[in-house]
Amino acid sequence: MSKLILIVDDKLSVRTLLRDYLTEQGYACVTAGSGRDALFTARHEKPDLILLDIMMPEMDGFDFLRQYRKERDTPVILLTARVEETDKVIGLELGADDYVTKPFGMAELGARIRAVLRRYDKAAVSAPDVLRAGGITLDREQRTVAVSGQRVDLTRSEFDLLAVLMGSRGRTFSRMDLIEALHGEIAQGVERTIDVHIRNLRAKLEPDPAAPRYILTVFGVGYRFAGED
Repeated sequence: MSKLILIVDDKLSVRTLLRDYLTEQGYACVTAGSGRDALFTARHEKPDLILLDIMMPEMDGFDFLRQYRKERDTPVILLTARVEETDKVIGLELGADDYVTKPFGMAELGARIRAVLRRYDKAAVSAPDVLRAGGITLDREQRTVAVSGQRVDLTRSEFDLLAVLMGSRGRTFSRMDLIEALHGEIAQGVERTIDVHIRNLRAKLEPDPAAPRYILTVFGVGYRFAGED
């Protein structure tokens, strides 16, 4: 069955170009011209992946992500004419999986779409549904985390980062390892976002964030989840 892609861009010419190309590549496509239209379409069509322009009227791509990430975990690739690092960081922290800077080549976009879909398909097949360590329980299917039985609210990026660390307990990950695990081969120069997520996770999960028990720093390398309870 063909994967369904939602194309969100305020320019009709862009929507048409992307739809025609992706249809030729074997995907099914639906389109939306604004963030508000995209929310309606995504809720009803339940796409497998979303291509999302950032700069749009009514509701821009960032506002769409803030709203939609409360509802579903569909992979999102940002289409952006912005090149500032800050905009890339914001998009990734809001839960985007990748970004492509305009103008882009169709072959590059197709490769990134395939890479993101492969990661999601692989994770769905191979990952255990529930991870437990000490007092922390992470449920991948329900996307919930509890500490000593009490639910803790995490952002999408925080949840995904914790899942990577807990899924390979004792392994040391560099910041770039973690960025690639979360977002693929992108985000060069935004390694500092990992430090922000780690700090937030410790504040939410650790009995004493200043002396972490679970998420440990490996100085000069990166981070690891404690190998033993």
